[in-house]
Amino acid sequence: MIRDATSADIPVIHAMVRELADYEKALDEARATEEQLRDALFGERPAAFAHIAEDDTTGEPVGFALWFLNFSTWRGVHGIYLEDLYVRPEARGGGHGKALLTELARICVQRGYERLEWSVLNWNEPSIAFYRSLGAKPQDEWTVFRLTDEALNSLGG
Repeated sequence: MIRDATSADIPVIHAMVRELADYEKALDEARATEEQLRDALFGERPAAFAHIAEDDTTGEPVGFALWFLNFSTWRGVHGIYLEDLYVRPEARGGGHGKALLTELARICVQRGYERLEWSVLNWNEPSIAFYRSLGAKPQDEWTVFRLTDEALNSLGG
């Protein structure tokens, strides 16, 4: 049901990234190309990793998790930051999201990573309820900041 992504999965990962962006009402911000994803996941120096959830009956990809390593200076070890978790609408409720998160938690435990973290949009109540049901706790005291586009270029240029 859950497997490591391969380079042959790039087109479906790209499609699901765009589906997720559309769901999050930000399709215009999803500018990554298949080639960029291929390089990030399978290039000379991979920056991210991905897992695919497959339909039990057809074997077709129905979801994915894309993640990368972070590091906690407080704990002194790596953790996983889950950038994207997506299950196609027709497959939701079938356990694929939980299976993807279970696989990432297994990797954390196996490798001695002490954190599995991700962000969720405040309005996404179904996902928030799902994450809470797994025992995840919101980090309400933290505010995410982001520099992009003109602000990033202004500061870094």
